[in-house]
Amino acid sequence: MTQQLSIGILGAGRVGTAVGRQAIRAGHTVRIATGKPASEIQLLTEVIVPGAQAVDKEGLRGSDIIIVAVPLHKYRSIDTDVLQGHVVIDTMNYWAPVDGVMEEFESGASTSEVTADFFGDVRLVKTLNHIGYGELEVESQPSGAPGRRALAVAADDDDAKQVVAAFIDSLGYDAVDAGPLAAGQALENGTDIFNGRHDAEQMRSLLDQCHRVLSNA
Repeated sequence: MTQQLSIGILGAGRVGTAVGRQAIRAGHTVRIATGKPASEIQLLTEVIVPGAQAVDKEGLRGSDIIIVAVPLHKYRSIDTDVLQGHVVIDTMNYWAPVDGVMEEFESGASTSEVTADFFGDVRLVKTLNHIGYGELEVESQPSGAPGRRALAVAADDDDAKQVVAAFIDSLGYDAVDAGPLAAGQALENGTDIFNGRHDAEQMRSLLDQCHRVLSNA
């Protein structure tokens, strides 16, 4: 039986709302916040994510997991106070043609390492960035199903990684340990992992290949 979690989602765009709907199907409680007052997104939340609760961003405090689902070029506008001390999932992707060239993401570090420094005292986990919001709701399968799609999970905090892995499993996907947060590079825009659909065995093979390339760089 899936352990019920309290899931906070920062962002009410296509990614955040898709994750919210899938989390509710899995039996979790979901609270959604944006930079606007809860009253301004309440109707949208009721219609687009039935069963979720619209809250002010401070209402995300105390969530088992907070999911950051905003465009990456807006990450510096996030009120990081509400994230402090939480397990946080980074779903954001960097794409220069859309975001513009952002020098901090051109350094060779993973995007999540950069955002982790900005977020502060959070237990950051990189995942859910390499599946389309439309795919998330239609490709889920029960645990043990042949060919079940896998999602990689990267983090420096092993306990946070385990919490998120269980959440990913509840959404209908095999969670594959990608290693530390730096390994999030292997999941980013333009990689084989980002561009394709993979089961757990295929995901592990791709991650092994990426780790070998990075270690020899």
